[in-house]
Amino acid sequence: MRLATWNINSVRTRIDRIIAFLERGGIDVLAMQELKCKENQFPFEAFTEVGYEVTMVGHNQWNGVAIASRVGLSDSSVGFSEMPTWGDDKVSEARAIRAVVGESIDLPVEVWSLYVPNGRELDHPHYAYKLQWLANLKEHVRAELEERPKAKIALVGDWNVAPEDEDVWSMEFFEGKTHVSQPERDAFNAFEDAGFTEVTRKFVTQYTYWDYQQLRFPKNQGMRIDFVKASPALAERVTGAEIDRNERKGKGASDHVPVIVEIAE
Repeated sequence: MRLATWNINSVRTRIDRIIAFLERGGIDVLAMQELKCKENQFPFEAFTEVGYEVTMVGHNQWNGVAIASRVGLSDSSVGFSEMPTWGDDKVSEARAIRAVVGESIDLPVEVWSLYVPNGRELDHPHYAYKLQWLANLKEHVRAELEERPKAKIALVGDWNVAPEDEDVWSMEFFEGKTHVSQPERDAFNAFEDAGFTEVTRKFVTQYTYWDYQQLRFPKNQGMRIDFVKASPALAERVTGAEIDRNERKGKGASDHVPVIVEIAE
C-alpha cells in the first residue's frame, strides 16, 4: 500500500494537481488537510472518476480534512474524545478524521488525517489550544492502542511542529516562534510514549513546507512539519518513505508537498 499525506491548501483550487499526483504516484490512500470547503463544495466526483472513495469534514473556508482511498474505506468518524474546542463560541474545528482503509487488499489500516492547530504565537491562546489538542489526541490514541495492541494505526498529516533543529532552515530565525518551542516538541514526541513511532525520518530528510513569501522555496528556506506516526504493528510493515518535493514547483502549487510511505502486505 502506498499511503500519502498532503496539506493541499484548498482542494477546489488544486483538484487537478491532486488527481494527477494520485495517478502518477500510484497512491492507494491519500490523507488531505486544509480543504477549505464545506461538504457540499467538495469535488467528490473528481475522485470517484478515478476510483477513489472519500470521507471528509469541513465546516467553512478554513481547516478541513479528508481521506481518499481506492483500496476500501469504512468505519469513518470525525474528531476524538475530549477534542478541545476553539474560541469564545467553543467551536469544534474540522481537524481530525479517521477511517479504515485497505480491507479490499487484506491490509486494514486505521488512518487518521490530522491538521494540528498552528499555535500562532507563544503567548497567544491558540498556542495553549494547540498543546491541549495534541495532549488529548495522544491520550485518545494511547487508550485505543492499549485496547487493541495489534492494530495497524497511522497518524498522518500536518503536525505544525518541527521536532528537530534540522527541520527548519534557520533556528536563529525561529527563535521565540512557534513550531520549534520545547513544549511543542515535547507534545509531538510524547506520542512515542503512547506507542507511536515516526516512520519517515529514517528513510528521507527533506523539508515538506515552504512559505509563499520572500522566495522561500527557491532559497530552500523550508520546514519539515508533515509526518507519519505508526503503531508498532504498522511500523514494522513500513518499507520506505519519500517526500515529493516536485509538487511545490509550478503554477498553483500548495505550500506543502506530499509525504508518502510504503506499507508491505
